[in-house]
Amino acid sequence: MNSIQAKTIKIVDYLYSQGIEPKKIQGNNYWYSSPLRKEETPSFKVDCLLNVWYDHGSGKGGNILDLVMAIHNLPNISAVLSHLSKESNSFSFQQQDILSSSDKQDQKDATIQVIKEIPISHPALIGYIQSRHIDLAVAQLYCKEIHYQVQGKNYFAVGFPNDKGGYELSHKSNNESTFKASVSPKHITTYKKADTHTEAYLVFEGFMDYLSYLTMKNIQYSKVDVVVLNSISNLSKAIDFITSHQKVYTYLDNDEAGKNATQQINRYSSTHNCIHIDKSTDYDANYKDLNEWLCKTKLKEKEQQVQKEEQIRKPSRGFKR
Repeated sequence: MNSIQAKTIKIVDYLYSQGIEPKKIQGNNYWYSSPLRKEETPSFKVDCLLNVWYDHGSGKGGNILDLVMAIHNLPNISAVLSHLSKESNSFSFQQQDILSSSDKQDQKDATIQVIKEIPISHPALIGYIQSRHIDLAVAQLYCKEIHYQVQGKNYFAVGFPNDKGGYELSHKSNNESTFKASVSPKHITTYKKADTHTEAYLVFEGFMDYLSYLTMKNIQYSKVDVVVLNSISNLSKAIDFITSHQKVYTYLDNDEAGKNATQQINRYSSTHNCIHIDKSTDYDANYKDLNEWLCKTKLKEKEQQVQKEEQIRKPSRGFKR
């Protein structure tokens, strides 16, 4: 490992590998109790966007190399690089993703071995969920933090379980692109009201869309039955669930595959006396899916709030006597 590669390691990931977790998160800023000294009030800040740190109590700051040197009292950069090389398997997918453009394909093509499943707690995954404007409590209710291995390399991601014990994996890499993969077997995910039979069914293409729906409705559980396809290719596995209800509401993507699936569900519904309502019209052709609509809506709300605050701060213009 050289200095350029080392600087791609996310500071929050390194701290997490050392058992150091943030006390609070504010946007891109993660606040910790300083790993360099003892303190009661967290004053050690990491800017995830710039990947730099600053310890307000000591007045020190810098990049990942400076931090590792300070934490472990190492004499020089060579010692830092040696230390990081030995612990490289402890770091998240961000480091692995950018080393080779083929790594992402390797994850998709090779067998994924799940190492452990834990509640979502890693700062990088929390940040990813927040970047999708998903309510964190909702995500933690339905998803897990999945640590897995592909061809000897360690990764982790947000994992959404299906009905057959597999997982849909999702995370964001350093270049801000979203990586998706699956832990076999590939299948649908269904949520049925155990105590009652509901007349309606909600159909989502991906789990981020389902979590977006719950976030937008400000609820943790749907009042009716739900199926998440986890892939359009799984539609045939869900047809029996869908057509067993009087009404079906579909929230599929605004692309060719999503529209074709919507039409297919519409045909199945008509032959089974099931009323089909296409809800993709709510987020029209300007948005790829429900989550993109949620993200853009939140962005507009934030912009409007900023404009209101700026108007309040502007001094009133009146005539002086």
